[in-house]
Amino acid sequence: MAVVRLALTDFRNHASLFVEVQAGFVLLTGENGAGKTNILEALSLLTPGRGLRGAALSEMARSDGPGGFAVAARLRDDSEIGTGTQAAAPERRQVRVNGANAAANALGERLSVLWLTPAMDRLFSESPGGRRRFLDRLVLALAPAHAHHAARYEAAARARNKLLADPEGADPAWLTALERGMAEHGAAIALARADTVAALDAHLAAAPAGPFARARIALSGWQPAAGDAQAAFTAELRSGRGRDAAAGRALAGPHRSDLAVTHAGKGQPAERCSTGEQKALLLGLVLAHADLVAERSGRAPLMLLDEVAAHLDPSRRAALFERLAAADQVWMTGTEAALFAGVGEATRLHLGG
Repeated sequence: MAVVRLALTDFRNHASLFVEVQAGFVLLTGENGAGKTNILEALSLLTPGRGLRGAALSEMARSDGPGGFAVAARLRDDSEIGTGTQAAAPERRQVRVNGANAAANALGERLSVLWLTPAMDRLFSESPGGRRRFLDRLVLALAPAHAHHAARYEAAARARNKLLADPEGADPAWLTALERGMAEHGAAIALARADTVAALDAHLAAAPAGPFARARIALSGWQPAAGDAQAAFTAELRSGRGRDAAAGRALAGPHRSDLAVTHAGKGQPAERCSTGEQKALLLGLVLAHADLVAERSGRAPLMLLDEVAAHLDPSRRAALFERLAAADQVWMTGTEAALFAGVGEATRLHLGG
């Protein structure tokens, strides 16, 4: 689902920005600091979550503005979606769909968004938390309800941690209720992740060889027991109360899972690959997932690629543009228009004069 109109008010460095664009390529050029990535971040907020930077909402409001911000978009089907905050509540997100207030999860039913940024270059060699967030973004594009389960799971886990830390002892009935909630939503998270990983790995395995390194993926770390995953997880939480109380957190659950990525051609874990190979693996994963989303849902995701072309040699850059030519809509940033010389027809926007 392509965006045809985007309006920003007091978002990052943009006091007011209004653009109308076409489907296909949307190319943003300008010097560093012109606000190109800020536009991609605004688009990434049109789905559940904190966007491609993962920043606090209060950080997104223009620093010399009145407080609060707004992001609004019209989609190709003439529906309108938007999000933002008010100065009086800078960390309270508001969402509107077709002029009516809505929950953030409703955005995922309207638009799927995938992104790739320079900050993700070390995804495979850093902490599991970053890989889980990356995986959950992939899952969300296929299963919009995933955001709901993740939010409910995290809330129940925080409440359980607090109860277990109570020196006067936790209320057993309330603790049991929280564990049931964790198990219900945690099992849904784990199963959705497993489904996405299995489908994407099969898609990667079946795809023809191309200019980008091919990945194979699998889940590692905690997994729910076979059979009735919810019941098994409930029992695991109950039996682990003493251990979790000592640790100050639950030591079992989907927050203890990880995404394992392997360079298929070398049979080597991604974290042991060169920086260039890791970038190529990540790009190949995102491109394959975009194809999978389009096949499964019939709705191609919006793709946000920040400074990707600058890190590719001319032949791979041309191959990337050819691969993306059939995409519904791709927003790309670069400091120089020459980076996109091989793109052809596109909406081209230059920032900063």
